[in-house]
Amino acid sequence: MRKMLYDNNRNVIAKNLYYFRQKRGLTQDQLAAKLQTMNVNIDQQMISKIELNKRIVTDYELAFFCRALRVSLTDMLSDFYEKYPE
Repeated sequence: MRKMLYDNNRNVIAKNLYYFRQKRGLTQDQLAAKLQTMNVNIDQQMISKIELNKRIVTDYELAFFCRALRVSLTDMLSDFYEKYPE
């Protein structure tokens, strides 16, 4: 299987996912549990890999992370938008 990398990153939300999770006072386990109640099959280890930039993020996972953490897609993707402005 081919590795999916973008500018040497597996995803573009690693730092912001960590930041917003911490800001909401959630552990990785708590965030995983919240996502599982939304019928998203993700566990603490997957969240850890995402935050460490070792795992890709699907479009629906991104949407659910935003919903669970009560942030906009723009906020979650702010690092990307800052690096690559219009």
